[in-house]
Amino acid sequence: MKHLYTALLLVLISHSIFAQTKLVMLGTGTPFADPNRSGPSLAIVVNDQSYIVDCGPGVVRRASSMSNTFPALAASQLKRLFITHLHTDHTVGYTDMIFTPAVLDRNEPLIVYGPKGVRSMTHHLLKAYKEDIAIRVNGLEMGNASAYKVDVHEIEPGLVYQDELVKVFAFRVDHGSWKHAFGYRFETPDKVIVISGDATYSPTLIENAKNCDILVHELFSQIGLDKREERWKRYHSTFHTSPSQVAEIANTVKPKLLVLTHLLFFGESMETLMGELKNKYTGPIAMAADLDVYD
Repeated sequence: MKHLYTALLLVLISHSIFAQTKLVMLGTGTPFADPNRSGPSLAIVVNDQSYIVDCGPGVVRRASSMSNTFPALAASQLKRLFITHLHTDHTVGYTDMIFTPAVLDRNEPLIVYGPKGVRSMTHHLLKAYKEDIAIRVNGLEMGNASAYKVDVHEIEPGLVYQDELVKVFAFRVDHGSWKHAFGYRFETPDKVIVISGDATYSPTLIENAKNCDILVHELFSQIGLDKREERWKRYHSTFHTSPSQVAEIANTVKPKLLVLTHLLFFGESMETLMGELKNKYTGPIAMAADLDVYD
């Protein structure tokens, strides 16, 4: 028993000492159908484990395209999903996350953490595809029935997940009229990564982003928005984050790197959007594209 305890302790220590955390941007898009930007999704990869946040269109194929570099992003290894909120652009790939890895040899249920409503969404998706599941499990494929199951956790703020490589904390953010929208703080042995999800200026984000290495945040062009109809001005200013607001957040939090995603250009250029922010924030900034990797 003593030798077993020692072996387990050494495994835990080795995971902590030699952990290498990478942030992989799987999709950086918005509801606009930009063929160069898949729907919102990112992966936090720690050694041989992956943790996916949000599941916009194209999530599994984007992850698979990086699997030679990161084996933890192979379809069969997509086993943990964290959802910020239930907007379609963040969840249209949920069906893909459930079923494609199950077909491609995932050997256990998908574990999902998300806001109230994700359990009902999951139930209806499984019901909609019950005939497919039955044929794949009971037919000539002889699929793994466990792989088609989903272990759903509807979350509240606080520690929502923990294993030997990561602690994940959820916190509420303000995203217009959504009652349940969350950001996440991932603490690994070598990194702290905070994801805003979709949000306007949120004091709880600032509280939870302190001492982070990477802050992943959304951004829209104020110059572009000012040219749009009044209803879109009202909508985006209530649901999303302006350059002034992102600058205020970043100037307070002072992340080692600010990674910007879910970029709403409204017809303006990347250079214009970057200029809007750099006028107010001079720290390290990355305008993310699909498949960018940060550490």
